[in-house]
Amino acid sequence: MDPTQFNRPFLPVIDAALRRHANRCCLVFRDQAYSYGEVDRLSAQIANRLIDGGFRRGQNGAVYSLNSALSFIATLGILRAGGVWLPINPRNSPSDNVAILKQFGCQALFFQCAFTEPADQLLHGGAEQGVPICLDGASAAAPKLSAWMAQASEARPQVDVAPTDLISIPLTGGTTGLPKGVMLSNRNFCALDYGMRLAYEGREPVTLAAAPLTHASGRIAICGLSSGVKTIIMEKVEPQAILEAIGRQRVTDFFLPPTGVYALLDQPGVRGYDYSSLRALSYGSAPMATDRLKEALSVFGSVMRGGFGQTECPMFIARLHPHEHYIDGDPSRGLVRDERLRSVGRATPLSTIAILDDDGRMLPPPTNGEIAVKGPMVSEGYYGNPEETAKVRLNGWHLTGDIGYLDEEGYLHIVDRKKDMIITGGFNVYSTEVEQALMRMDGIELASVIGEPDRRWGEAVCAYVEVTAGSRLTSTAIIDQAKMQLGGVKAPKRVTIVDELPRTTVGKLDKKPLRAAAWAGQDRTI
Repeated sequence: MDPTQFNRPFLPVIDAALRRHANRCCLVFRDQAYSYGEVDRLSAQIANRLIDGGFRRGQNGAVYSLNSALSFIATLGILRAGGVWLPINPRNSPSDNVAILKQFGCQALFFQCAFTEPADQLLHGGAEQGVPICLDGASAAAPKLSAWMAQASEARPQVDVAPTDLISIPLTGGTTGLPKGVMLSNRNFCALDYGMRLAYEGREPVTLAAAPLTHASGRIAICGLSSGVKTIIMEKVEPQAILEAIGRQRVTDFFLPPTGVYALLDQPGVRGYDYSSLRALSYGSAPMATDRLKEALSVFGSVMRGGFGQTECPMFIARLHPHEHYIDGDPSRGLVRDERLRSVGRATPLSTIAILDDDGRMLPPPTNGEIAVKGPMVSEGYYGNPEETAKVRLNGWHLTGDIGYLDEEGYLHIVDRKKDMIITGGFNVYSTEVEQALMRMDGIELASVIGEPDRRWGEAVCAYVEVTAGSRLTSTAIIDQAKMQLGGVKAPKRVTIVDELPRTTVGKLDKKPLRAAAWAGQDRTI
């Protein structure tokens, strides 16, 4: 595949899709449906109102909200104004999100009333901030969206963008504790759009977006527009509601991290729902336990689709298609061996995968090394951080930071992480960030944070701490303080107070003994 075919702007793809499918249903949220024509009109009004207010091509805009139709439409409005979407995870602590918005600059902020307080903090924190807009209400400091955009033009926004112009800056943790912004460009989204069209195989899919739109679900929804996708948006992952919606809405495709799939499987009566419309239930963002994958195949049928991607190279590094879970692709012949089920599939039409040693030399199957990838969906690098970008690029390859191997048939197996990162519930957490937060607490001398196996979360953030002499800190108190500082995703699920943390022969903290004990007896190490 010639990557230059994607070297074009993505905004015309959005414009064409909204017009081509004008009479089709685009979004359903609660009891309200929006056609493609309505989404076209509303997002154009938002874009034109932004432009009239001084918002310019290349400026950053954010949506601070739980999943909703209006939050998605506002995101499209930012993009159609030539802006750069800065996804903000509402599950992070408000102080973290305010710091992120200040760090990366935010010239337009759309927020739900539930997040008025952090929006006010941003407004009065001295940051260069455009007028904030409240999606579902109004306050003294922010107009309601419907009133703010009421007089704006419905015409197609006139914005020229280049293929290398950024379209989104999703955030990923950093080893220093500061988030890194991943630069996804117009040409990256053109590649993702192509991949989604291949995945839908010319169908007219009905997808369900329950996982946060700030992550993979949002990119899937945006890049599904050209396929005429009908997206059922749920505010959050509510397992019982998802199971009911699949049959009622005739859902064909949706994505959940493994923890979301586990939550579905654990619902009472899970085998009693109608799944006949399903064509693909995609799982990824973290390893999936083999026994639970087998259970999902038993419950939902031959629709499970595994895969591998990362923020720096979204969605399409590798795919394990539904038929590849079965011997010779035939469900009647039974499941393939466990080793194949634990793989993340083979390279997609968008990707080239290699296993490299530390010097960048390619390693033969089935040798372990760092997983590297080339493809048009590889990001432009880290925003304002060429040093960090250089660390993940080598001889034209993007280095994923994951250790794995390719088997003789080209299936990719992930066995470890080179980065000190934990994937919990599909979210990336850098242990360094958690350690630094813990060691800022009064009474904690040292902290060592690792990911430990967890049936619900895949990996749970777990901390081992040395406390100062005479400290009365308890594990519960540490967890409670961490939740206030870091939010529920990054805060440790378990804290163990120890007399002394393990160290290397030169006195550095050594996590290897902690990890070895935590993962003993498991069929994987991440």
